Amino acid sequence: MALLGLLRVLEEARPLWCPRVSWTLDNPPLRPVLRVLGVPNDVAVAEAAAEGLEDLAKRHEFGGLANLTLSPTEATRNLRRAANVAGRDRYTADLWSALVSDATLSRDGKKVEPTPLCLLKGQGHQHFLKRLASVPQQKKPPGRGKIAVSETDCLRESLFAPWKRPDATESFRWDPHEDVRYALRARDPTDASTKETTQHGANRLAAVGLSTLTVVPRRRANDVKLSIIGGDREARGGFVFRWPIWREPISLAGIRALLSHPNLRNQGALRSLGVVEVRQTRRILTGRYMNFMRAEAELDHARENLRHQG
Repeated sequence: MALLGLLRVLEEARPLWCPRVSWTLDNPPLRPVLRVLGVPNDVAVAEAAAEGLEDLAKRHEFGGLANLTLSPTEATRNLRRAANVAGRDRYTADLWSALVSDATLSRDGKKVEPTPLCLLKGQGHQHFLKRLASVPQQKKPPGRGKIAVSETDCLRESLFAPWKRPDATESFRWDPHEDVRYALRARDPTDASTKETTQHGANRLAAVGLSTLTVVPRRRANDVKLSIIGGDREARGGFVFRWPIWREPISLAGIRALLSHPNLRNQGALRSLGVVEVRQTRRILTGRYMNFMRAEAELDHARENLRHQG
């Protein structure tokens, strides 16, 4: 999510850089590598990311809505408003198209179904749209005591250093690190003094990256459910998100094309496109809270069938 957000803000602030990303397949550990035209250093990249974030974060305004529990009328009104300004503001249109569709309703027909990436629905006073509006606009991280850190330094930490998650930023529960439970822990995970923290710059970029993951209604049996590029519904409300690992540098548009590929689950079918493997993460429910598990490599269908056949 943070990687998608980085490419989005760089395309906004420095389109002539033509940002591309590949992976360190031949130089582990596996990490994404940013490539841009020219020779900017890490400071210049962080400054450009800050500029792009400032511009796009201003459009994270949701008219006072705190959660994505919208009626069909509310969803239609917001989607039409975003579509009407698409010619002048493509980002707002993309953002709303990644949040809801007015064609997928709850069983009682009173609410629309939100994106499967919405893990906050008001439980524990955690409100998704409220955070989606505030986090990208929060330039400096909270909760570092006497240590002063600038917006640029915070983004540099997220982009060019191992994540240490030192910030008390409100999160979206997209990071598996946020799945904290009581079992096998010596301390109370809900205690403010021991609560797991986040990487502020990555959180801001991930909030913007959400706009690239468009949702679309999809018929399953006799029901219509919300689908998302890169995502796959499972039985009993399960959800899996997959993304490819590729060798050659590609753009944000190229990444979205790979995420939209009908054979994303079958990595063998994507080898001709430079995809080496596919990773996946599963959404889980623990008590009242949802999280994503740590990513693992996805077996393609052919290998999985051979494994089951023995």
